[in-house]
Amino acid sequence: MQLYRRLRDNIIGGVYAYGARLPSKRVIAEQTGWSLVTVEHALALLCDEGYAVARQRSGIFAQFRPGDPFAASPQHVQPRPYPVHERADASEFPVSVLTKTMRRVMSDLGDGILSRAPGAGLPELRQAIAGYLARSRGMHVRPEQIVIGSGSEFLYSRIVELLGRERVWAIETPSYKQIRRVYEACDVQVEMLPLGRDGVDSRALASSHADVLHVTPYRSFPSGVTASASKRHEYLQWAYAGRYLIEDDFESEFSVSRKSEETLFAHAARDNVLYLNTFSKTVSPSVRVGYMVLPETLVPLYEARLGFYACTVPTFMQYVLAQLLDNGDFERHINRVRRKKRREE
Repeated sequence: MQLYRRLRDNIIGGVYAYGARLPSKRVIAEQTGWSLVTVEHALALLCDEGYAVARQRSGIFAQFRPGDPFAASPQHVQPRPYPVHERADASEFPVSVLTKTMRRVMSDLGDGILSRAPGAGLPELRQAIAGYLARSRGMHVRPEQIVIGSGSEFLYSRIVELLGRERVWAIETPSYKQIRRVYEACDVQVEMLPLGRDGVDSRALASSHADVLHVTPYRSFPSGVTASASKRHEYLQWAYAGRYLIEDDFESEFSVSRKSEETLFAHAARDNVLYLNTFSKTVSPSVRVGYMVLPETLVPLYEARLGFYACTVPTFMQYVLAQLLDNGDFERHINRVRRKKRREE
């Protein structure tokens, strides 16, 4: 990971310009003192993340464009078939583990599961999520930045109340239809920005009047488009001028990459990215539990404007999820599914 980050930062910083050939793995191994296996893994991660591309018999070349963020994107994409199941076999959480955890929570807590959770969610679950994000996503946040809610759609509306209805909101098109429906139900102006093959079209983004951009960087539904490394940095650069990004990180835990997908939140230079995720895909749609991570600067505003709301997720289910995160069952399941998907590919 140290070598990966060093090479990634060199690519972003222009040491290796777009299209430039990176040193061979043997040269890197000689220069750094690390083994060939370590170098191979680091280079593979760069390719997985889209910072570089491997060309057979030619080498590995930088694929990041830092100096031309608003160049024309490739042609727009149309939705392609995207499998949707209530519970996909590949990602099905073991019912035996879930029921065992439920019994343990009921046994340990007794009538404590009937208590009322604080408005933003149980401290135990918020702490467990903070630890998981630090371990798996490189996101180091305080539990106080995390808000628990009954699914992503519910949290979309909370964000509108937090940031204000006077703003212009931009979303990907095509995108998950509920995103647009929720924003329109909240009576905010919505701009539809077309997707290219690597993310939102650059010209459309540059000419947009939006103050807030809602993106799904990993496998946007229904197009299946995953934003490239260059496109993710373009989003961050766009938001730098007093705008906000909403990072909808649905399903990225199941990426077949050798490492977890990078998040915009972890790379943001300013406190202007709101991170959203849900347990609907990783555990079950019936759980109906999502969470958002607020930038530090928005925590006081959230408490002032929305702190009076009651938590919409049952206390019992929050304790169950906290237990799954703390005892490692959740991450073991994620790793098992990722290994299976890599074998299938």
